[in-house]
Amino acid sequence: MFSRRKAKASPQRASKARSPAPAAVPSPAVAHAATETPSLALIDERFHRLVLGLPPPRQDDPLPAEAALLRRLELLGARFDLRSLPRLPTVLPQLLRTLKSDEAAGAELAKLVGRDPLMVGEVMRATSTVFYRSAQPISSLQQAVVLLGQDGLRRVITLHVMKPILQGNTGSMGHAAGGRLWGHAERCAHACAWLGRTTGCDAFEAYLAGIVRHAGTGAVVRLLDQLLPGAPPPPLSAGFVRHCAMLAAQLSLQAARQWGLPARVLGALAECQGEVSAASSPLGRALAVADSLASLSLLVENGEFPADADLAHSWPGVMPPAVLARCQRDLGQHFAAGLATA
Repeated sequence: MFSRRKAKASPQRASKARSPAPAAVPSPAVAHAATETPSLALIDERFHRLVLGLPPPRQDDPLPAEAALLRRLELLGARFDLRSLPRLPTVLPQLLRTLKSDEAAGAELAKLVGRDPLMVGEVMRATSTVFYRSAQPISSLQQAVVLLGQDGLRRVITLHVMKPILQGNTGSMGHAAGGRLWGHAERCAHACAWLGRTTGCDAFEAYLAGIVRHAGTGAVVRLLDQLLPGAPPPPLSAGFVRHCAMLAAQLSLQAARQWGLPARVLGALAECQGEVSAASSPLGRALAVADSLASLSLLVENGEFPADADLAHSWPGVMPPAVLARCQRDLGQHFAAGLATA
């Protein structure tokens, strides 16, 4: 079931990673002192451990008991019913098709949005924020749609659709996981759209790819909650977490297919299951880099890495260091400002 793990750390990047400890995986505090540039593999493992609510590992390779747990998780993953995920609003496909036309009228868009009361609320809420606030109060949905513009409306709709899916986890592991997944999704979408502008990607497709990158991780949270009910999870190995990440990536792609997302988004999600390189699609490269930047940002916020951890040189051949550095800086500024105004 599990596909080949994404080889994020090329030989050039691997030289920057910590040398493996002989007996145990170092704690976050040790990792802080060991390197200023954490390996991409370590970032990915720590991110999934944070989302899954797992304590630090005691070793890298799965224990025999974990192998049995992985087999059960694999079986549940193969049988997972994607229809159990929240359904997309029925108006969404028509609305997204209409938004592809630069000639779509505000009245037509407002009529479509008006068919979903929750979407109406999100649109009106967005126009009341500081970013969109106008001199005159917004008195109608059509005014709100015109004020947002097509790009703004696409993003508001995407947030409205995906936020309950990513935050809708249940069980003892799910409450914190939902908030962390959404925190990552917002960062990943922002970074992917930013990087997509430098690689010639469609802005909305890049944003959408970032939002859905870890849509399947919530499903893995629910599956683990079935396998480990009630009791606090044990310190599962790094290898176990890597297998969870592989399953989550597969479920993310399957969910995106079921939702009928654009072909380039599906292609980028598929590429991120393998080795992303200079030969990958522009969106695949942007998504892979955005994923690592978003994960690091969330981990820094949770005290897992120092604030000055720098990934500028972590993707040689995939993204220029100067571009990566600017994106990481923009991400930090954007979400630091968001936290300050929350």
